[in-house]
Amino acid sequence: MSVLIDSPVWPGPRGWYFAHLVSDSSYDELHSFARELGVPPRAFERDHYDIPEHLHARALELGAEHVSGRELVTRLRSAGLRRPKHPRPV
Repeated sequence: MSVLIDSPVWPGPRGWYFAHLVSDSSYDELHSFARELGVPPRAFERDHYDIPEHLHARALELGAEHVSGRELVTRLRSAGLRRPKHPRPV
């Protein structure tokens, strides 16, 4: 049971780069961690928070585990918490 964060490589507003913050345990754990980090609820998108690069180090200090983007998605899927933008056809 962990909160996971990848590297801030996704370009976003204000010229900042963003990372993804997820939980491999529950959305409650994720929302609680994001509140502690000071991230507004509007940063939540389906199954993750978009975290600006200037909060990345603080997320690690608070106990987030740094993983690759691939590992983040793998663990999110394994936990049954992945909510893709476009569901896969059956």
